[in-house]
Amino acid sequence: MSAPDGGFAGHPRALSTLFFAELWERFSYYGMRALLVLFLVQAVASGGFGLDDRTAAAIYGLYTAGVYIASLPGGWIADRLIGAQRAVLWGGIGIALGHLVLALSDSLAMFCTGLAIIVVGTGLLKPNIAALVGAIYPEGGARRDAGFTVFYMGINLGAMIGPLVTGWLAQQYGWHIGFMAAALGMLLGVAWFVATRARLAGAGAEPAAHPYGSAGLRADKQRVWIIGAVLLALAALFASGITGLSVLQLRGITVWVILALMLAGFAQLLLRSGLTADERRRGLMLLALCAASSVFWSGFEQAGSSLTLFAERHTGRELAGFTIPTSWFQSLNSIFIIGFAPLFSALWMTLGKRDLSSGGKFVMALLFMAASFVVMALASRIVANGGLAGPGWLIATYLLHTWGELALSPVGMSAATQLVPARFAGQAMGLWYASLAMGNLVASLFAGEFDTSNLAAMPGQYLHITTVQGAAAVALLIVLWLLQRRSSTASS
Repeated sequence: MSAPDGGFAGHPRALSTLFFAELWERFSYYGMRALLVLFLVQAVASGGFGLDDRTAAAIYGLYTAGVYIASLPGGWIADRLIGAQRAVLWGGIGIALGHLVLALSDSLAMFCTGLAIIVVGTGLLKPNIAALVGAIYPEGGARRDAGFTVFYMGINLGAMIGPLVTGWLAQQYGWHIGFMAAALGMLLGVAWFVATRARLAGAGAEPAAHPYGSAGLRADKQRVWIIGAVLLALAALFASGITGLSVLQLRGITVWVILALMLAGFAQLLLRSGLTADERRRGLMLLALCAASSVFWSGFEQAGSSLTLFAERHTGRELAGFTIPTSWFQSLNSIFIIGFAPLFSALWMTLGKRDLSSGGKFVMALLFMAASFVVMALASRIVANGGLAGPGWLIATYLLHTWGELALSPVGMSAATQLVPARFAGQAMGLWYASLAMGNLVASLFAGEFDTSNLAAMPGQYLHITTVQGAAAVALLIVLWLLQRRSSTASS
């Protein structure tokens, strides 16, 4: 059942319900993300936990990777068990609770528990609020595309405002007030969703009919409770220190687990799914794009870790007697997306006449990312010579990041559903999200290797990331050429 019309510019009124709920969720997510690493490395005397950069980066990587991985079971739970509306509601409550735990934390174990709660809540909310946007436009078509464009604007408005507000509050009144602002933001989103939920009517109100009837539904619910209890027990064991695992070791294990899952997923898709030769070639293309995606995000996600620390420690932030909060730099990406998304849309329309493939856009994205760290290498030379880098260096870096994101992120999601037969679309999206999770974890590995006691080595470390991104662009070009040649040979 669809939601009734009568909203802005002919859109369903339910769009405003989802728009503002998502705006406040992104406000809370990016507002907290902008503070996370800064708080973890801040000295205990100044209200932080005094962690070293490597450990803080590992926690950041596990958290951001967890958000993407949790979207997979979150979507399944909504589809099979509770429906998208309840998933969004309970997810929002979980996110608000998690941020509240962060604001009240007096130990690292309690803080990490708060992060875990946010991961679970985001896993429920993130995939299902987007699914609800699609559900209120059952007719599809251009109006649906326009609705998603409006919704996407809400995402970026929240992501832009969040770091500005939480960063200023943290600078003026302390870290815990900044985290509390993120909690209040999500609570506003939940309150708005509850107050206007009736506009959604039956869209996503109930899960789809279970393929195995009531017995299958009961069995799935039991599995969810059992798996949830096991994961909770494992998390409690890790937090207690009984396992003896450090955060760095846990990250290493997680990297290998995600890599194994991705390889198993692609092996099953390519070798055991009865694909035709052409479908298998397209599946190999998806594998290449997912690998490139992981490399890209390993550079992009320096924004919340090494680049945030560069802004805090090595960037001149004084402006007319006012110290620019470090977190404000993380609003630049959303500002640039709002400004440049229409231009990139027009660019793809123009280049479409020249048959620029998804792979070609990925190559562009990797080259933008490679160029951004050349900029950072130049900025770090100023620091190595004893000066402070101007804010323009970071602004240019984030601009190049945004251009890369616009060339890769929406294109990749579209390609993931188009390169495989429709019956494997869900599996393809799962592999795409796994590539993002892998990229976030690898990003934390890069960030943890920056040696703040050896500033002379910093330019070379940034150029190392440039080399990785450039090599990935070249490798992707070669793979694209080989696949194109294979396709031409098969058709001749």
